[in-house]
Amino acid sequence: MSEYDVIVLGSGPGGYVAAIRAAQLGLKTAIVERELLGGICLNWGCIPTKALLRSAEVFHQMKHAKDYGLSADNIIADLDAVVKRSRGVSKQLNQGIGHLMKKNKITVHMGSGVLKGGGKLEVTGDKGTETISAKHIIIATGARARDLPFAKADGKRVWTYRHAMVPTEMPSKLLVIGSGAIGIEFASFYNDMGAEVTVVEMLDRVVPVEDADVSAFLEKAITKQGMKVMTGAGVESLAVSDGGVKAKIKQKDGKVVEADFSHVIVAVGIVPNVENIGLEDCKIEPDKRFHIKVDPYGRTNVPGVWAIGDCVEGPWLAHKASHEGVTTAESIAKELGNKDVHPHAMDRNNIPGCTYCHPQIASVGMTEAKAKEAGYTVKVGNFPFIGNGKAIALGEPEGFIKTVFDAKTGELLGAHMIGAEVTELIQGYVVGKTLETTEVELMNTVFAHPTLSEMMHESVLSAYGRAIHF
Repeated sequence: MSEYDVIVLGSGPGGYVAAIRAAQLGLKTAIVERELLGGICLNWGCIPTKALLRSAEVFHQMKHAKDYGLSADNIIADLDAVVKRSRGVSKQLNQGIGHLMKKNKITVHMGSGVLKGGGKLEVTGDKGTETISAKHIIIATGARARDLPFAKADGKRVWTYRHAMVPTEMPSKLLVIGSGAIGIEFASFYNDMGAEVTVVEMLDRVVPVEDADVSAFLEKAITKQGMKVMTGAGVESLAVSDGGVKAKIKQKDGKVVEADFSHVIVAVGIVPNVENIGLEDCKIEPDKRFHIKVDPYGRTNVPGVWAIGDCVEGPWLAHKASHEGVTTAESIAKELGNKDVHPHAMDRNNIPGCTYCHPQIASVGMTEAKAKEAGYTVKVGNFPFIGNGKAIALGEPEGFIKTVFDAKTGELLGAHMIGAEVTELIQGYVVGKTLETTEVELMNTVFAHPTLSEMMHESVLSAYGRAIHF
C-alpha cells in the first residue's frame, strides 16, 4: 500500500493546485483522477468555452469589418473547425497539467477514489483496485450540471454545457434555460454563430447575481443583438422528438405559451459530485444542498479529511477553488509541523466573478442593493464607455463601470462592470479591496492613457462628484 502525506481526490483547478502547493511545501503528494487531468474547468468548462467564445467574437468582428474601414466578403463559420480548435486548446492544457505533476514529483493515480476511513482511499481504475493512504486527504471532486426533472439531457436535443461544447449540429432555434454565467455565455456564442436564441429566466432579471444596473444593460444589449429574453418565466415541460423540442413556457403574466426549438441548453445550476466516494461511511457531514461542510480552511468534521472547490460552499468558480487549494495545503503543512506557513482564510467578498458573454460582465463585492440591505450609507459612481477614448477607438463604446463605496469610511464595497474586456479590468478593484483601499488611494492613483482602465478611475471620481470626462 502506497503511503503519502497528502492525497488529493480530483484534479480540477482546486485539486491540482492543492497538490502542487503541498508538494512545494515538501509533502509527499498523490492525486487521484477518474477522467482527465485538469478536471471540468480545463477540459469541459472555463477554458474550452472561452476558446469557443473567442471564435464567435472574431466572427462577429469580421461581419462588422466595414465599421473599421475594412472589407471582408463571404464570411462563414465552420462549426466543426471552431469546436476542433476549442478541443485542441483543452488538450494542450491537459498535457500541461501532466507536466506540472511530473515537475513537482506528484504521483498520479488514474481511477475512481472511495474514502475508507483511517486515512485510506481505495482507487479503482483500468489496472484494477489498489488502496493508498495518507495523513491527510483533500476532497476536490467538483460538480456537474443539474438536470431538469421532466427532461433530462440526452445530448441530442437537450444539452448541458458539456454537450453544447461539442455539438453534432448547429442549432437553428435554441432555447437556453437559465441566464447565469453558463447559460448566458452559450446564448451569446450560439447567437453570434447564427442561431435564433431564446433565454428563459425564472427570476425577474437576467444574470440575477449581478448588480441590477448590469442586468438591465445586458438585457437591452442582447435583445438588440436579436435574442429573445423572457424573465420571470419558467419552462413547465419539454416534449422531445427526433425533429426538435416543443416547450411549454409560463410567462410572467401567468399565461402558458408553446414554442418549437431545434435544441435546448439547460443551465439551471450544479450538483456536487459527492455520491459514491465514501462520505457516509466516514460520517462526513453535508449541508442542506449536499455540499460538504468545511471550516474557512477546508477542514471537514472528520480530522484529516478536507474539502475544497465546487463540492463545498460557493461561489462555484475555478479561481475560488484554486485559492482554497492553496489555503488548505498550507493548513495541512502547518498541522504537520511547518512553522513557516501562515494560511489565511479567504474573504468571499473579494472573489471576482466574470461572465464572457458579449458584452462581458465582471464584478466583485456587494451590489448597490446588497450594500444598502447591509445597512451601509453608500456613495455610487458610474462612468460610461462612451466617455472613454480607447473604447471609442476600439469600436466598443457600449458599457459602464459602477463603483459602490461606504459613504462614512470610503471603503470600496463593490465594483460592477459591463463592456469590452471588463473581465481583465476587474482585477484592479480586486487588488484594491484585498489591500483595503479607500477612495483616496484610488483617486490618487495614476492610470495610463489611453486605456480602458481610465474608466475605473473616473467611476471612483464620479462617486464623489469629481468625474472629469463625463
